[in-house]
Amino acid sequence: MRQEIEDYVRSLGLDAYLVGGAVRDELLGLDSKDADFLVPGVDTEGLRAALAPHGRVGDLVVADRLVGVRFHPNDGRIRGLTRAGIEFAPPRKEVSTGPGRHDFEIVADPSLSVEDDMRRRDFTVNAMARRLETGELVDPLDGRADLEARRLRTVSSQSFREDPLRLIRALRFVSQLGFEPDGALLAQMREEAAAVKLVSGERIGGGLAADGMGELSKLLLGSQPAWALRLARDTGVLVELLPEFGPAIGFDQESRYHDLTVDEHTFAVVQAAADQGYSLPVRLAALFHDLGKPHAAWRGHDGRLHYYAKAGFAERGHDQIGAELAADALLRLRYPNKLRQHVVRIVRRHMFQPGKGDALRARRFLRRNGDELAFDLIDHKHADLLGKRGTGGEPPPLDEIDRLMRFREMVEVERSSPHRLRDLAVDGDDLIKAGFKPGPQLGRILHDLLDAVVDEPTLNTREQLLARAKERL
Repeated sequence: MRQEIEDYVRSLGLDAYLVGGAVRDELLGLDSKDADFLVPGVDTEGLRAALAPHGRVGDLVVADRLVGVRFHPNDGRIRGLTRAGIEFAPPRKEVSTGPGRHDFEIVADPSLSVEDDMRRRDFTVNAMARRLETGELVDPLDGRADLEARRLRTVSSQSFREDPLRLIRALRFVSQLGFEPDGALLAQMREEAAAVKLVSGERIGGGLAADGMGELSKLLLGSQPAWALRLARDTGVLVELLPEFGPAIGFDQESRYHDLTVDEHTFAVVQAAADQGYSLPVRLAALFHDLGKPHAAWRGHDGRLHYYAKAGFAERGHDQIGAELAADALLRLRYPNKLRQHVVRIVRRHMFQPGKGDALRARRFLRRNGDELAFDLIDHKHADLLGKRGTGGEPPPLDEIDRLMRFREMVEVERSSPHRLRDLAVDGDDLIKAGFKPGPQLGRILHDLLDAVVDEPTLNTREQLLARAKERL
């Protein structure tokens, strides 16, 4: 795909260079969705004029500054390969606008060299460009050597000061690509950790990128999120990013079921979710699911700490408090409403028990949660169990995991049984024709009928349900 895009860009007659993540991924042998090109010697208006005959040209804005153009080709095949458009920009530089360390603007300057543009980027592995015309690699900061060593270095000691989002991006590269930060980067991260609070929530979680995901989401979707989260904790970035984590760090659960502190258990669960390939909502829920424990903890007559609600001890359990913490954090990070609500429900209901895992329990589980949430809850429970270690260092509770997997199988089987209002053999119109009036009572009757059908699926016939409903007239 990338070669086809490059061939097309080359045909436009621009002396373009492929830059950034696309070059990095190419050298790593990875596919890349990036289509970003640098064109020295031409300003933004020149790019617009050169590209206009070949397609639609829009503005490329970074930090409220016009820095280039986003191009949507007339060529339908190329447009299909680059749905977010192809980015073209002149070289850029940072210009100071005041005495503060964050007082700067990004300014396009066509007179700058490609090497100059590379030196203002974030990490050396991203500070490489390949000239389309000749294949020449421009690598002024030895990014290729760092790539081969799986080493992550900043371009300069000011990298995090220039853009604090890079603090989370560095952690994302640890999780996603397995890069190990060098000592200087970690020192810079500790020094600049507090600056992460200056970054807008959209850039961290909600996603202003073309793929709709911010840096935290990409970190969690990487293969090694636990490593990245531990680095975030140890450098101070985690608490600045998610102050909800503060009380959890080093919190001893004093439980016979857990030999891990809340933070270490959390990291283990997130990693287990990643190892199993579970969805972003499950991984986000894993991040928050036990953060309510320090707030809910109470000591019982047995001398142990407990985390559920109990009159006279705790008004709310850790699941409820954790759901509230998750809701606040995800709102602050501007996650989409639907995703945020889904994650909060997982956290709130993550303490469910499969019991004997019989068909009735499976249908009631589907009835209460709906299909998507039901299976995400099971996935989360699986990751949670995998993240447990007994006080003697025992492995995860394999018997509980086996019971949960059997329950999953039963839930899968019962998906074909009626458990949603639309599965009923009657609907509101049928009840109105039978003499019921529209209103809240009609809705309650339908839900009562569904409860009855979930308990006994053979009741789901039009005749039986109408007869049952008429008893309420």
